[in-house]
Amino acid sequence: MTVTGLPFGRPLTIDDLESMPDDGHRYELLDGMLLVSPAPGWSHQDVVGRMYLALMAACTAGHRVLLAPFAVTFGTRDTELQPDVLVARYGDLRAKNLPAAPVLAVEVRSPSTALVDLNLKKAAYERFGVESYWIVDPETPSFIAYELTERGYAEVARAGDDEVAEMTRPFAVRISPAELRRGLDPD
Repeated sequence: MTVTGLPFGRPLTIDDLESMPDDGHRYELLDGMLLVSPAPGWSHQDVVGRMYLALMAACTAGHRVLLAPFAVTFGTRDTELQPDVLVARYGDLRAKNLPAAPVLAVEVRSPSTALVDLNLKKAAYERFGVESYWIVDPETPSFIAYELTERGYAEVARAGDDEVAEMTRPFAVRISPAELRRGLDPD
């Protein structure tokens, strides 16, 4: 794929993302602004995989658990985000994207994405009506869960190290930061 150049003087659209190279970077779009993340390291991917497995084991009928890269467009032309892990209503899914808000978006923090995950993405997920937003920090290790209320996101759970967060939305699942990072350090 050849990059023909991005337009100047206007916000980008989802169509503009088609010209981005397949170079290992994650290209996302938020309100027409390009967000570029470097390819994640193996430890990030290991934690993402463990989160995926925990959610898959607990997933209820009518939901699907998906890994990035998978485009969430929220039905807009200027926003396409790719949560590390997401849970969607089966009926909302399309073959190539999710045009609606997922019921859960999970981001695994990396040093290069921490500020985006805690600020820009959190605000966007809240604005687009994502019911639950979880942030996992493998370095700390910690887990924070937010749920959407009429006033916006409210923190509903926090767990560190060997603690366990008992989540009920979108379905019952137990999350332990220590368990998510098991295997990252040599035994």
